[in-house]
Amino acid sequence: MAELSFRKANIEDTPLILSFIRSLAEYEQMGNQVVATVDLLEEEIFTKHGAEVLLALEDGVEIGFALYFYNFSTFLGRAGLYLEDLFVKPEHRGKGYGKALLQQLALIARSRGCGRMEWWCLDWNKPSIDFYLSVGAEPMSNWTVYRLSGETLAALADS
Repeated sequence: MAELSFRKANIEDTPLILSFIRSLAEYEQMGNQVVATVDLLEEEIFTKHGAEVLLALEDGVEIGFALYFYNFSTFLGRAGLYLEDLFVKPEHRGKGYGKALLQQLALIARSRGCGRMEWWCLDWNKPSIDFYLSVGAEPMSNWTVYRLSGETLAALADS
């Protein structure tokens, strides 16, 4: 039976992290939106410490990742763990590795005193929605996500 393990990513893993990001983007039909580079990820994740990455390994080989950072709930008065990306290579799915990654993140959140874990999921992604529901996650149906980016972000900043 295969052995699953986890480790925190280091700067030498940045090309691997980028390859996971690109694979996830392709799965989400957004491959053309990835503009991240190894240099940019190195700076943002490992120099500025803007996020952390947990790698999942099967028999010592990296097969998935979770990229996360912290937000804050004013209502709870505590930080929360925000999961930006979770990805397991297709050939390794169905083995419980996605759930194991979420369990590891829950352990991290609990050990750091986080009040909650949150993430977004595309409305069409029924396999992921079913998976998240199966672990007890609750959809936030009364909330709408808003975004400013690119030129609209710059325009607001300059106004």
